[in-house]
Amino acid sequence: MPDIVVRHIDDATAERIKSLARERRWSINEVILHALRYGLGMSPGDTFNDMLVVPGDIARLAGTWDASEQAAFDEALCALAAASREELCRAAMQEERKVAAGGG
Repeated sequence: MPDIVVRHIDDATAERIKSLARERRWSINEVILHALRYGLGMSPGDTFNDMLVVPGDIARLAGTWDASEQAAFDEALCALAAASREELCRAAMQEERKVAAGGG
């Protein structure tokens, strides 16, 4: 296999490579090879990204949203942000009455 020398790596990139190598207990070469393969589209799916997930990360445990779910959530947040406190309290009280009456 050929060796390739990469010159002029900025300090932040070099530190990130070293940090990942320490965290994953990989060699620096392994981190760079994984990053190159992923960056060049040669890794299946998000293999490199999956390897970088912190064990116990809540997104990994709970899953993530697809684009339509994220859009619906963003829309709901915008609606909540636009609503006044009085409107929200009134809607909550109406929902409570509905539930208490057995309608929901």
